[in-house]
Amino acid sequence: MSRYRFPPWLDKCICVLEKAILPILIFQLIRTLFLTTTFDLILLGILIGIFIAFHLRWI
Repeated sequence: MSRYRFPPWLDKCICVLEKAILPILIFQLIRTLFLTTTFDLILLGILIGIFIAFHLRWI
């Protein structure tokens, strides 16, 4: 399914998320380096997965 088949409001949300994921990922990486908890590691893994999916155009 192409991302351009989504409704316009969902496509706009995906575009905003695509632009915002890198700063959020960097912040979470710094937070994880200083305060490592299981939740932070899981969240960092999810954010890295989303970033890779956007980078490889899977989403």
